[in-house]
Amino acid sequence: MTQANDHEQAIMVGINLKGSRPLLNMEDSLSELALLADTAGMEIVGQVTQNVGKIDPATFVGSGKVDEIKDTVLATGAKVIVFDDELSPRHQRELEEQFGENVKVIDRSALILDIFAQHARTREGALQVELAQYEYRLPRLTRMWTHLARQSGGAGGRSGSGGVGLRGPGETQLEVDRRDIRRRISKLKEELEHVREHRSRHRSQRERTGVPLVALVGYTNAGKSTLLRALTGADVYIANQLFATLDPTTRRVEFPSGRQALVTDTVGFIQKLPTTLVAAFQATLEEIREADIILEVADVNHPNVLQHLETVEDTLAEIDVPPVPRILVWNKIDRWAGGELPKPENAADYVAQVSVSATQNVGLEALLGAVESALKTALQRTKLLIPYERGDVSSLLHETATIEKQEHTPEGVLLTVRLPHDLYERFKEYRV
Repeated sequence: MTQANDHEQAIMVGINLKGSRPLLNMEDSLSELALLADTAGMEIVGQVTQNVGKIDPATFVGSGKVDEIKDTVLATGAKVIVFDDELSPRHQRELEEQFGENVKVIDRSALILDIFAQHARTREGALQVELAQYEYRLPRLTRMWTHLARQSGGAGGRSGSGGVGLRGPGETQLEVDRRDIRRRISKLKEELEHVREHRSRHRSQRERTGVPLVALVGYTNAGKSTLLRALTGADVYIANQLFATLDPTTRRVEFPSGRQALVTDTVGFIQKLPTTLVAAFQATLEEIREADIILEVADVNHPNVLQHLETVEDTLAEIDVPPVPRILVWNKIDRWAGGELPKPENAADYVAQVSVSATQNVGLEALLGAVESALKTALQRTKLLIPYERGDVSSLLHETATIEKQEHTPEGVLLTVRLPHDLYERFKEYRV
C-alpha cells in the first residue's frame, strides 16, 4: 500500500460497467476519488475512463486500455495509478506486472486505508486501521509487498510481530511474510477484543446511570464533528476534508429541560467502503448499535446527498443497527439556495427532519427539542413499586426516568414511569 508523500502525482482509472447500478455515476465517483487522493497528499494529473460490458479477468480493463494507461503515465510522469474500484488479488498482481516496479498500482480501498492510517490518533484507531491493512494485504502479497510485517506499522508507528525468525526448509520469503502477517492479525484481533470489553464495561456504567446515548452518523465531510462541537461546546478536531475525524468522540449535552445525554461522533461513511475496514471497526461501530437515538447528518447542498443517505442506510444495515428512532439533520442550511428540501425515498423512516447550520448555530434548539421528544417517545411505560428502604432506587428514577404519577402505599412508593429499554429491563424486579 502506498504511503503517499506530499504532492505525489497520480492518475485515476474509472470504469462504467454496463448493466450495473452504482450509487454514484462514474464522473461523480471519480470526483470523490480525487478528493480522497487530495486528502492522502496526492496530486491528480490525469484520468482514464472506460465503458465495459464485463470486467477483464486478467487486467480489469483489458490490454488495450492498459496501453492507454501506460501512455498517460509517460505523458504525465505519474508514479501512482489509482483505480476507483477494488481490485482483486489477481488484478493487482497482473497490473503490477504490466506497469513495473517504478509505478505503484492501488485501488480505492487501499487509498481509503492509507487515509485512515494517517488520521488514526488513538491506540484504538491505530489498531483497527492496522488490522484492516493487513487483512487487505494478505491475499495480495507479492514480492513488492514483502517484509511488511517487519516495517513499522503505518497505523500508530508500532513495529510488527518482532521479526520473522528463521526460514524453514524450502520456504519462500512470501510464505514467511504470509505466516508473519497472519500472526500479527491474530494479535491485533486479541487486542481489539480487549478494547471491545473495555467499551462494554463503560456502556454498562452508562446504562446504570440511565443517561441516553445519541449517535451522529453520516457521509464523510457532512459536518458531524462541527455539529458535535456546536451542540456540546466540545473542543474537537474539525477540518474540511474527507475522514478528518476517525476516532470516536463522546461528549455530554444538556437539553432545554435540563436533562442530559451523551452524543458520540464516529467515523464517516463513504460509498465503496472497504469491507475489511467495516469489519476492523466493529468495536467503534458498536457505539452506533447501542445508541438510543441516531442523528443522520447530511450536507443538504451536496448534489449527491440522496445517494449519500442511501450509503449511510446501507452501512447501518451492514452493521445490524437496531430500529431505534432516527432524525434526519439537514446540515449547512445557511448555504441552501431555498426551495424544497431533497426528498429521501425512506423519509417515513425518520421521526423528524431538522434543518441546521452547525457553523452558524442555526436550528440547534429545534434539533435538541426533536431529540428530546424522540427520546420520550422511545420510552416504555410501566408501574414500579419501590420499597421505602430503597430510597436510592427512587432517587435514581427521578433523575433518569419520566415520572408520570407517584403514590404512597403501605408497601412502598408506586411510580408510573416511562423508561428507556435498558432501564426497563434493569428495574423489572419492581414492576407491578
